[in-house]
Amino acid sequence: MDSNEFEDLQRRLKALEQENARLKALGIADLAERSRRAESALAESEERYRTLFNSIDEGFCIIEFFDGPHGPLSDYVHVEANPAYTQHAGIPDVVGQKLREMVPDEADGWVELYGGVLRTGQPIRFERELVATGRYLELAAFRVEPASRNQVAVLFQDITARKRTERELQRLNETLEARVAAAVAERNVFADLVEGTDAFVQVVGPDFRWLAINGASAREFHRIYGILPKVGDNMLELLEGQPEHRDAVRAVWSRALAGEVFVEIAAFGEPGRTRRSYEMRFNGLRDGNGKLLGAYQYSYDVTERLREQDRLREAEEALRQSQKMEAVGQLTGGIAHDFNNLLTGIMGSLELLQTRLGQGRVKEIDRYVTVAQGAARRAAALTHRLLAFSRRQTLDPRPIDLNRLVMGMEELVRRTVGPEIAVEVVTAGGLWPTLIDASQLENALLNLCINARDAMPKGGRITIETANRWLDEHAAGERDLTPGQYVSLCVTDTGTGMTPEVVERAFDPFFTTKPIGQGTGLGLSMVYGFVRQSGGQVRIYSEVNQGTTMCLYLPRHYGKDADKPAAVATKAAARPQADHTILVVDDEPSIRMLLTDALEEMGFSVREAHDGPTGLKILQSDATIELLVTDVGLPNGMNGRQLADAARITRPALKVLFITGYAENAIIGNGQLSPGMQVLTKPFVVETLASRVLDMIKDGTGRS
Repeated sequence: MDSNEFEDLQRRLKALEQENARLKALGIADLAERSRRAESALAESEERYRTLFNSIDEGFCIIEFFDGPHGPLSDYVHVEANPAYTQHAGIPDVVGQKLREMVPDEADGWVELYGGVLRTGQPIRFERELVATGRYLELAAFRVEPASRNQVAVLFQDITARKRTERELQRLNETLEARVAAAVAERNVFADLVEGTDAFVQVVGPDFRWLAINGASAREFHRIYGILPKVGDNMLELLEGQPEHRDAVRAVWSRALAGEVFVEIAAFGEPGRTRRSYEMRFNGLRDGNGKLLGAYQYSYDVTERLREQDRLREAEEALRQSQKMEAVGQLTGGIAHDFNNLLTGIMGSLELLQTRLGQGRVKEIDRYVTVAQGAARRAAALTHRLLAFSRRQTLDPRPIDLNRLVMGMEELVRRTVGPEIAVEVVTAGGLWPTLIDASQLENALLNLCINARDAMPKGGRITIETANRWLDEHAAGERDLTPGQYVSLCVTDTGTGMTPEVVERAFDPFFTTKPIGQGTGLGLSMVYGFVRQSGGQVRIYSEVNQGTTMCLYLPRHYGKDADKPAAVATKAAARPQADHTILVVDDEPSIRMLLTDALEEMGFSVREAHDGPTGLKILQSDATIELLVTDVGLPNGMNGRQLADAARITRPALKVLFITGYAENAIIGNGQLSPGMQVLTKPFVVETLASRVLDMIKDGTGRS
């Protein structure tokens, strides 16, 4: 190396060091600004949530369970309660009070109801008397997520007046036959009994004539349909001029007049008028012998209650969005931490490399190059994991025989987990194929087995099992999948297991239970993202000290049979002939230079283009091109896939190698590449590029 070359190398190293410092500074500033915005958004959403919480007209509270003297989850305290709580329940100052101190005689019943919601996650809606205050309440309860909070939210309102009216209805139902037989005037007694209530009450005979209707119901009927009804009128005749409404009324009352007991919630009102929502309870009217005499309807306006629930859901969504922003802050912080470590290795190596070159100690530079390359490879691996987590990695899905893949991995798994761990493989007969990226699935399986090994420090057993799964609507709903046929791959260990809190966070990025330095926290996130991107799902089944089962559910492939394992490609012993020409299309000059130099070193003749239109002109000329190597994301209105498709109009046999660092599935055909097309993911080493190009050139002449 002469002095000019040496000085030129020093200048390039200096420029690279300055650029790395600039990128690092920009990254830190960007992360700080994102964190500030996330904190601001969270504070704003919490203020909106608090304002809405206090303005709700119905009673609302959040209950927290905790272990008490009566056993696990036997007591609770009110964590939050809005001002309307006292109005509806009649119990003041509930925040911080324990259930068994507030209503000791009723505590067991309430614990059983709310405890069931907490355990199962299934919301409930019910009516119940609060004996301590003599009030009837209508309640809706649902679990606050995540379940580890041990909290249940309750929305309720005082329905004491309604219950009293219903009792009057019941008593009247027992004697109404005699009154109906006596005279229409006596029927009006029923209306008088319920006239003072806010409820809408109607009693209808088999011929759809009103036997009784209170004033509130008659006025509401007039508001909705523009007609004021009275006892003795036929509701179908009144609605003769409104056939759509008449048919709807006939349908619902026919069910009640047939003896069906049911509840419906519906909105009514003509366009231009105010639409209101009603909860309508229908029941049959029977005599003392059980004979059906007609039907009655008890309904009330629930418009405001439904609006409050909608506003509450909107507030919860805003809160969840704020929590997502907080998670983004945590994610970017974790990325910054890992990349700063890797950049330190690269920058430090380059700095020492520059120093040694300045000292003339050329023989010592290899180890610094090795360190920088290693850090760069780890940075590439981290990027791949992040893309898998975000479901944006480039996949190459093909029909796969899962049994063959698992059996092919068995020996590698045994060597990886060590002799202290017994490995058992159970494959299902007649297993359906699945469309999946085989290499990514192999990585996922190995990752799950390594996690299982780490959960068994004293040894144990790993069972790898495949199965066909036909998920009905219920089973698919539990797994957040659409009903249908799936193939499962499950890894079970006999290790320490996971607590419910760990299970809930297992797929979070950078979450790990391993000691510092022994885990990145991206392994399960990567598996989850890859499986979800492939149309499947991952579920964890675990008990502390009993072990863990990780199950991957992958959609069944209904196309051709699974591909047989491809023969291992070997590099050609001889260099390719110089008359093989490759067209390289990439808008990044440094990558274009790298590709050109590498391919020319292999003996190929290379032509270059910086965008799609330029590359297409070359391909539409008389030039002989054996292979097109193109980036997917290209400027000037033509991406790599569009370039390839346009070129194949005149060169149908043209082979294409896409290079990409981002999963633009819509561009590369949603994973369904045409024959003669392959994908190479950035970043890649020259050896990988060479192997892929040689394989594609050897697979037929590729001349076009």
